[in-house]
Amino acid sequence: QVQLVESGGGLVQAGGSLTLSCATSGVTFSSRIMGWFRQVPGKEREFVARISRYGGDRSYADFVKGRSAISRDNAKSTVYLQMNSLKPDDTAVYYCAAGRTWCGSTYLTTGCYDYWGQGTQVTVSS
Repeated sequence: QVQLVESGGGLVQAGGSLTLSCATSGVTFSSRIMGWFRQVPGKEREFVARISRYGGDRSYADFVKGRSAISRDNAKSTVYLQMNSLKPDDTAVYYCAAGRTWCGSTYLTTGCYDYWGQGTQVTVSS
């Protein structure tokens, strides 16, 4: 059974930092591109960041570029998202996801991921 469990969300003031974690089980972690997405009520889930299988290639959405860092520890089957200089607009539920074995695009869309966590709430107060 595949499980992805996010943690690390919470309430933080604008300008603060959070590090989200996503522990996985039941999936061959090192064979999967991993991604983070976020969603607010009434909007589609949007791409935040992704990381290649061994961490050598990383991509970020423009709205977090320069203030977030995605990383992974294949020995722990865990992916992380460090977020700095948080803004109220960053308030959302953050989801981690395991990429499909093959996807025709660059893993920037939800369709390229087949396993998802339950999400962790991040709330940034002004």
